[in-house]
Amino acid sequence: MTAGLVDRFGRVHRDLRISLTDRCSLRCTYCMPADGVPWLASSTLLTTEELVRLARVAVSLGVTEIRLTGGEPLLRPDVVDVVRALAAIEGPDGPLDLSLTTNALRLPALAAPLRDAGLARVNISLDTLQRARFIELTRRDRLADTLAGIEAARAVGFSPVKLNALVMRGVNDDEIGDLVAFAVERGLEMRFIEHMPLDGGHTWRREEMVTGEEILSAVASRYELEALGHDGAAPASQFRIVGTSATVGVIASVTRAFCDRCDRVRLTADGQFRNCLFAHEESDLRSLMRDGADDARLAEAMQACVALKKPRHGIDDPSFVQPSRPMSAIGG
Repeated sequence: MTAGLVDRFGRVHRDLRISLTDRCSLRCTYCMPADGVPWLASSTLLTTEELVRLARVAVSLGVTEIRLTGGEPLLRPDVVDVVRALAAIEGPDGPLDLSLTTNALRLPALAAPLRDAGLARVNISLDTLQRARFIELTRRDRLADTLAGIEAARAVGFSPVKLNALVMRGVNDDEIGDLVAFAVERGLEMRFIEHMPLDGGHTWRREEMVTGEEILSAVASRYELEALGHDGAAPASQFRIVGTSATVGVIASVTRAFCDRCDRVRLTADGQFRNCLFAHEESDLRSLMRDGADDARLAEAMQACVALKKPRHGIDDPSFVQPSRPMSAIGG
């Protein structure tokens, strides 16, 4: 297993996103309908042993970074055990860079155990600072719990703690400056994300999206910014607030796609390997494993999937078709 995860365009894939569950404790309007989506059958979900095995195979193919996602990954009952097992994996260059994306509702109880198990950092979703708007957006009255989770992440020393806000026109685009101020005051990194077509209800409309350029203009109207560019294959365009060490990131996945430097692959909670967030094809690693495939065969399947990766996601192409899986079932 010496050859890595390289596609036909020469992109080397070192970043694996693993979804721990498709379930979520919120019902965000941009992700799910009010009554949710059908959950994956429990019999199809990867066990911890299966998940860790696939992670080891991916590391043998050059993966150096793993981020745990969902759904809401902290809803998985054995999430601390998963983190501990993954943190024990070492590649040729040492331990993995292990992080997690969360809505933070369970962080007050889990931040310290996750840190002790080997989790290095967290990304926390925070789209609004207004309670009424939070309720409208998530269909749950849990803003206080999210804020408590952010404080818990700070208290145990996760670094960096990044806050992710998905910006929507006429919904929360008037809070861009307030969210930056909130992050700066607490020593956190604020990142804004263009709305992508990955909602369960398939209601996304390109003309309703707030562009990265508009987001940046809103930040610049309140703060003087210094462009820092991109950090390797990371998707965010980074800016420093002049006179401080604080940074702001803008992820313009639609209008300024970073497909040419993308190094990500994804493993869904039910064991499907995906070479792109917007892919329509998947490689069924779960069935291969349960049918007795050895690690070499699993590695071949991963490499074959990556080899078929398209040059770009094509959201702006008239022929673009949204993936059938919503974000909650793919993993962010």
